[in-house]
Amino acid sequence: MTASDPRPVGEDDLHALVDGRLEPGRRVTVEAWLAEHPEAAARVAADREVRSRLRARLAPIADEPIPARLRIAHVARPPRARVARWLPSAAAAALCLALGGAAGWVGRGAVPPVGAPPVEPMTQAAVSAFRTFVVEAVHPIEVRADGTPHLLQWLTKRVGRPITAPDLRAQGFRLMGGRLLPADDGPAAMLMYDDDRGTRLTLYSRAGAAEGHRVFRYARADDVAAFSWIDDGMAYVVTARTDEARLLRVAEAVDAQVSGRGDGPR
Repeated sequence: MTASDPRPVGEDDLHALVDGRLEPGRRVTVEAWLAEHPEAAARVAADREVRSRLRARLAPIADEPIPARLRIAHVARPPRARVARWLPSAAAAALCLALGGAAGWVGRGAVPPVGAPPVEPMTQAAVSAFRTFVVEAVHPIEVRADGTPHLLQWLTKRVGRPITAPDLRAQGFRLMGGRLLPADDGPAAMLMYDDDRGTRLTLYSRAGAAEGHRVFRYARADDVAAFSWIDDGMAYVVTARTDEARLLRVAEAVDAQVSGRGDGPR
């Protein structure tokens, strides 16, 4: 804080800085504070990278044509005067929703922001499995990576959809193995990876999700972070105790490989 702005710097200030919503005077104060707090500065830099990457992923969706059922010609029109008053508000609301979706990753900590959507059951299940098995020293998995062909055949048969093991060596993770898990509407597969520092990461997947969010959704439960998405009837969640930027790179690599769009971020 400064003599002109004695308020202490808090999480709201950091989020607003990442979003570009700070007033110029407050921005100077926050940036001066960050210069004296390198750990917080590194976290803000990582958050900015995540925001930039998520906005880049959402850009193609923003350019898609409006579905016919949502076009004005297909909607019962109120009187002209009401339309004139309603359209600017609707456009502003749509813009806020779009930007809110891109910035939804910014919520941090154990307590979600007021009005934030609850963590999805699928993500809750993935985080619960992560917490249960990553602490195991002897039996974190059922089938080791040296039995990968058998593991994938077994999981594919039980889940009812092709299960593959993405190659995450470029992101610093190697496959340890995997296991079968129960889920609400059928079994789920969990693959576990680790890196040279002992950080463990899981990829949770299950079938039966006919519709859902194609873009990534970020969630954090205390020290555990997760990105989830749904594609072609399969639901995926990557979970780890790591920063958002690194986990997003992993999620992009997984998505590219399981969807057949390549082996790296789009």
